[in-house]
Order: sequence, then C-alpha cells, then structure tokens
Amino acid sequence: MKRRAVSLFLAMTMAFGLVACGSSSTESGSSADASSQVEETSGSSSADASSESSVVDTSQMSYDELSDYIYDQALGEFYSTYEGAKDAETVSKRYALMAIAEAKLLESGVLMPTNTAGGAYSMSRVAPYSVDYTLWGTDYERYHQALVCTEFITNDDRIEMKAKWNELRGTGTYEDWARSYLTEKGYTLKSEYLLGYSSNPTTWDVFNSYLASDSSAIVNTYDGLYEYDCEGYIQPALATSYEVSEDGCTYTFHLREGVKWVDFQGRELAEVVADDFVAGMQHLLDAQGGMEYLAGAGGCGIVNADAYINGEITDIAEVGVKALDDYTLEYTLEAPCTFFDTMLGYSVFAPLCRSYYESKGGKFGQEYDPSAADYTYGKDPSSIAYCGPYLVTSATDNNSIVFEANESYWNAENINIKKLVWLFDDGSDVAKTYRDAVAGTVDGIRLNTSTLETAKAEGLFDTYAYTSSTDATSYVAYVNLNRAAFANSNDETQAVSTQTEEDKARTNAAISNVHFRRALTFSVDRAAYNAQGVGEELKYNSLRNSYTPANFVALEEETTVSINGTDVTFPEGTYYGEIMQAQLDADEIPILVWNPEADDGNGSGDGYDGWYSPENAAAELETAIAELAEDGVVIDEENPIYLDLPYDSSSEPYSNRANAYKQSVEASLGGKVKINLVACVDLAGWYYCGYYTSYGYEANYDIYDLTGWIPDYGDPCSYLDTMLPDYAGYQTKCLGIY
Repeated sequence: MKRRAVSLFLAMTMAFGLVACGSSSTESGSSADASSQVEETSGSSSADASSESSVVDTSQMSYDELSDYIYDQALGEFYSTYEGAKDAETVSKRYALMAIAEAKLLESGVLMPTNTAGGAYSMSRVAPYSVDYTLWGTDYERYHQALVCTEFITNDDRIEMKAKWNELRGTGTYEDWARSYLTEKGYTLKSEYLLGYSSNPTTWDVFNSYLASDSSAIVNTYDGLYEYDCEGYIQPALATSYEVSEDGCTYTFHLREGVKWVDFQGRELAEVVADDFVAGMQHLLDAQGGMEYLAGAGGCGIVNADAYINGEITDIAEVGVKALDDYTLEYTLEAPCTFFDTMLGYSVFAPLCRSYYESKGGKFGQEYDPSAADYTYGKDPSSIAYCGPYLVTSATDNNSIVFEANESYWNAENINIKKLVWLFDDGSDVAKTYRDAVAGTVDGIRLNTSTLETAKAEGLFDTYAYTSSTDATSYVAYVNLNRAAFANSNDETQAVSTQTEEDKARTNAAISNVHFRRALTFSVDRAAYNAQGVGEELKYNSLRNSYTPANFVALEEETTVSINGTDVTFPEGTYYGEIMQAQLDADEIPILVWNPEADDGNGSGDGYDGWYSPENAAAELETAIAELAEDGVVIDEENPIYLDLPYDSSSEPYSNRANAYKQSVEASLGGKVKINLVACVDLAGWYYCGYYTSYGYEANYDIYDLTGWIPDYGDPCSYLDTMLPDYAGYQTKCLGIY
C-alpha cells in the first residue's frame, strides 16, 4: 500500500507544476508489531543494536522476514515510540510524542532531509496567493481561481500584495482586491494559464494512484466536499454544509443539488448524488492503489475501512459511509479525528459516477478486476467522468495536456482560468525553459544558477525576481539498507553499478552500522549541494532539517512528556521542532532541527544547515570503523566503502549537485568513503532507479535524493506514517525493504 511521494524534479527549474508522487503519492493496513522484537534501551539511540546485525545469520530469512529484521535494527525505537504516540490522550501529547519519535528517526541515519520546495529566485505572471492555499493534500494544485497576467508581476507589487493578503486573510475578499490592484497597476489579466510538467500521468483514475504526478493533473477534473480557498480556509464545494455528532465520530454532509457529471466532451451523464461518494469509497478500497490508507487507521479511521481492505468483510454497507438519501451523505469514524476536515478535498473523499464507471467495465467488491478485457476506466482522460472545473481535451505523452473549462461546472461563472495548458519539459535544456518563460510560453520559472545570471544580464532580475515561499514539501536523501538491484528493474542497461561483489558486501555491512550512516549524513555540505540549483545567494533559504517541518504544528496546551526518563513540561504554543530538539539534545546527537534565532528570531527548522559537520562526521566514522573491524570489515583510504548515487546526467544543475555531494562526502570522510556517480541518460532513467519502483528490492542505489513527501493532511502522522513497517509505510521502500 502506497502513499503520495513527491519527485524533486523541476524544483530547480520551474516555479510551477511541482510533480511527483506526492501521494505517495505518495500504505496502510496492519503493521508488524516490530516493537515486541526490539530490546528497549532507555536513552540510547535507535541504532545502537545495528552493529550486531552482521553476526546474525540472515541467509535463511525470507524477504519479508529480512525486511522486518532490518527495520527493527534501524528503526525499532522510532516505531515503538511512535506507536505510543498514537495512543496519547490529548492532541498536544500526541504531537509531543510524535516529535520524540521523529528525533529517533533522524538519529537512525536512514535518511537525511535536504530541502523543501520554494526558497529560490523566481519570476511569474501568477499573482501571489491566488491559487488555493494549503500546505497539504492537492488543493494547492487546483488552478481555476488563479489570477494570471500577460506580463511578469514585479517584485515590488508582489511584496505589497503579500502584505495585503496577510491583512485580509479570513475575510474572503483578497481575490477581488488582488484583481482590482493588478488592473489599477496596468496589468492585463488573461484566462489561460501555461505551466510545465515533467512526468506523464500513469492513470486518470484518482482512486488508483499514489503519485503526485497523477493527482496533480486529476485534481482539476473533480471537486471535493470542501476545498481550501486562496486565503487558506475550507469552503463548501460539492457539499454546502455538514454537522458533527456530539461524540465527534459521525459527519453528515448536505450535498449541493444539480451538480452534473459529464464526459470528456461535456455531454451530461448524470447528477452527482450521495451514492457516488459511496461508490468512490468502495472503488478506493477495492483498487488499493495507495491512497486507501487515508480511509483506515492510517488516516481518518472510517469504520471498518481497514476490515474491508484486509478482506475481513466484503459488504460495503458495513463500512462507515452511507447515502442517507440523494443529497445526504454520512461518514462514521472509529474515533474522533482532529484533522478530518483537512482531508475533505482529497481523493479519499472524491465521488465516482457509479453508472459511468460500470459502463467502462468497472465492478465492485470481489468482482473488481482491472485486468478484465472490458475494463477501461481511467486508462486515459476520455474514460473518466468529470464534475470539476475542467475537461481534459488533449493529452499527449511527453508533449502537453490541455484542460478546458467545463461549461456544466456548478461554479463556472466564477472561475478565472478558462484554459489550462501543461507543457512537457524534462529540464535538459534550462536555456529553453528560461526563454519559454520570458516569451510567455509558460507563465513562470524558478531561476537556477545558469538562468539567474541570464536574467541579471538581460535586466529582468532586479525588477521581477522574487524569493518564492517555502512549503511543507520535504525532500530527503535515503540510504538503501538492503540493496538487491544494481541496474534499473525496467531496463537492465540503465544505471548499471560498477561495484564488485566484494564492494557490495562491504557497502551493505557499512550501511548496516548506525555510526556509518550518521557519518554520511554529517558529511554533506547541504548548502553547497543546494546552491547548485538555487544559486549561492539563496543556498540556505530552502534547507530543511527535519522530515516533518519544525513549525508544522504547535502544542494547544501545556504538555508534559518523558524524555529519557525525565518529565519535561512544554508550554502551550511550543512548536513540534522544539520538542524534537529536546530529545536530540538529551540523546547527545548533534543535529539542529530547531533554531530559535532563525526566521528573524521567530524560530524555525528551515533556512540553515543543522547537520553538516566534518568533525562530527569524522568522529562517527571512526566509531563505525572500530565496530566494523570487529566483524572483519576494514575501512581506510586503501579500502574505502563505495556508495552509488544515481543522477540525471542530461541536467547540468543535477550533475553539478551530484558532484557537490561527492566532493563534500569524500573530503569530510578523508577518502575512506567514495561516491560512485551513476549517470542516468535522462530523467526517466533517474526516476526508475527509485521513484517509480514499487518495492524495496527494486531500489537501484545506495543513496537516492530524487524523492520526498507532501503531507496528505494537517497532522505530523502524515509524514511519520510513511516510515511504518510491513508495507504500511510508503517511504520504507526507499530503504530497500518491503
């Protein structure tokens, strides 16, 4: 089961069209009880036992057994702490315990946060905060309300508009004010929005994908029950109102009447009714395409969703989604869910036109069979039903996707963008991307080290360039704890490793050691690495030091938790990152995830490098060398450990970034670790090293830095659930397990 993971690609070249997974992308179901297999060591870091892994005979273990064993060694303490957090009696205590669990995750060294989206120089024709505003889900990729000009908007005007947004936020008046402001300033608003994309949708079935590269396109074809507006507040969409029961477990929605389903040509099919949401939920649970976890215990906890997924029940009537009549819809949860309303625009709550789905060969329950010859639903944009602002009128792989206004859309008179055009760009020619933006072929660009200088030389930079806002996207570099693939699974001629069998064994032994992994994470000059995409001036802006952003949530009340056996009380308003830092400090792990001086003294976990330290890297490596020597693994300058890092050789910025990583690691670790840069001939080859893989054994790398995560909803577990064991966490496949 998979969630929405997000690809890093185009983050260094474009301001718009973030592609990925996402959802992951990008993932639920029951988890193995790893905590019962891990000996608890009070106050020690999670991987202290990892040095024992080489003396355990794993040769007779099945793949799943080996995955469980490796997970327990590397992430057992994270998992046991995190499971305890979910049972907390208050929201604030859950946040605090999750922060402690994330500290254990970071201490394990299995991942290194790199950066977030934004924080780079950009130029754009799109007005700030005119697109739906939220840090999670996919509403921020609904573009129908965007205000797009025929010319770039100046940085001075952006500053004034952002200040006004802060002033007007919550009043529902910013969009009208922004429209008037732009007109008075002499800008010409247009009804077409042009943006780039780099990954073709793999399906048009919103219920059957965890990839953001799919959901970012499909989200413009349907509406949710509620959606975020451009001021960051949820507003009625397909529902007009709802009530919540006294126990917080039952939500009753009243649907908008007269909303039409149409086909890709705009021909009316049916009316949107409550039963379509029941059909959508059942198809989501049948397809198990990666987002079904949101319906179960891994998300909002709809009654019997997990039981249906696991085959314990087969009757959708036993699941907590009911059509009380055509316009009344009811969801029943196992327990109150504090973030339920943050999910209402997401795919788990999307409707499915039952009659149209069945006309395309779709079936439900035990009869569901996507391999059937007559099953065509979602194969292309002509095989889905639409109830959103756009119809897809053209879609050609590696070329373009064209969305045109749905004349039958319930809110058609209020949409600003009548035509949305996505243009394919693999990023191999950054000069063309820049020229397209200047010419108006696309409506924005994120400037990289090359195009930044061009914009300055052409006199555009000083007037139009602005620093884009960062968001909740977290990009991460993962280490492969159990590498089985040494060429791409889809094409064995791509990204072929040059490691010998001896190299492979030594690398696996080294990566199994927590101190080696920490040495690796401390050895990367992340600012120099990031500068290859955003330039020297802004190299710190988008650096992120944790997986869940440090400011993502704050305590709602004073909360006391135990840190290494000592009760610590945190006041109301304490940020998540402050609690992570307290645990890291208690464990004496020199990672800085919360800096109270950052963000002009407001405190933040972004905007500085809280990991890089050649001194700490060298100290951890010496500990690892001593421990590994006891198992017969010698590491020195004459016998280095080789680590494969794939990269897109067709992209100059990414080639430079890979070289920056290599130079930093090898210098920090005194040549005792060597980075093999494995050239992928194009973007697709890089994707298939890890991003497009489904299982850990397909992961073709020792280190992978292409993927990341966009949260599905407004709670830290949207990040941390990705690291659950037993196929429940989508990102664990990035570690070469499950």
